[in-house]
Amino acid sequence: MSVGPRGFTPEELKSKRVGVLFGGLSSEREVSLRTGAAVAGALRGLGYDVVDIDVGRDLPARLIAEKVDVAWLALHGRYGEDGCIQGLLEAMFIPYTGSGVMASAVGMDKVYAKEIFVSRGIPTPPYRAFASAEAALAEGDRLPFPFPVVVKPSREGSSVGVHICKTRDEYTAAVKEAATHAGTLLVEQFIKGREVQGGVLDNEALGVIEVKAAREFYDYEAKYKAGSGTQYLFPAPLPPDLYARVNAVSLAAHVALGCAGGSRSDVIVTESGDVFLLEINTLPGMTASSLLPKIAAGRGIDFPALCERLLQGASLKA
Repeated sequence: MSVGPRGFTPEELKSKRVGVLFGGLSSEREVSLRTGAAVAGALRGLGYDVVDIDVGRDLPARLIAEKVDVAWLALHGRYGEDGCIQGLLEAMFIPYTGSGVMASAVGMDKVYAKEIFVSRGIPTPPYRAFASAEAALAEGDRLPFPFPVVVKPSREGSSVGVHICKTRDEYTAAVKEAATHAGTLLVEQFIKGREVQGGVLDNEALGVIEVKAAREFYDYEAKYKAGSGTQYLFPAPLPPDLYARVNAVSLAAHVALGCAGGSRSDVIVTESGDVFLLEINTLPGMTASSLLPKIAAGRGIDFPALCERLLQGASLKA
């Protein structure tokens, strides 16, 4: 694999100082700590010169003090997945893994991402966006789709602040809670179906995994709590045509936003065979229970190899 002048060749990377950036300031800090530990361990096992950096407000000074040549982004949520860190690294001329500033910022904001998906003809559930809880509550009886609905903050990940509402009272409570998180409020039609995830690596659709949560949906607890009862089926047991369509939708979302490296798309497949893209994750989790590593493993790419392949794609994007 070769890279342009704004990145390093695989041979050069072995002599570079790799900063694994994790932790951070978002509501997903705990997940990021686990991702960072796993990635740093994998890269060290492959012989890379790795320094662990728990991201705080002193990040620029840390990067300089540690003489970081390339950054492996193990961050999630605000200030890590939303273009902020990417912009800092661009300004410091430090190549980094994953998507660039624009793709990261748009991918993190569910409303803007949906607008792009709709413009590209990528199927996504009908939705309304509201600037405040008051606006969402005022329109609660005039939504253009019936209950149940899904209420979520537009700029959080890992299902933080997401609620499925079957009644007006549940909607009121969900709007008030979601408004305490980052971003505008997104209200979308609830689509009943199977929850599947499509993985993309370097502009190639890797495959589809089905998630069978013991809870109502694949929420934060189902994703990260040990013993949650969540089952993972790879490859997802879908008819070949549906499997191909989920792959195609996941790749289309990745390309539409201009993503780089790895991404993972949340998709619903209905009983009638319709496919709906819910959202895209431009810095997917890399913990023991994370889905992109499971999909990659099913394609013969083990965890260290996946971490290395993402590292080899590190570059400046601006």
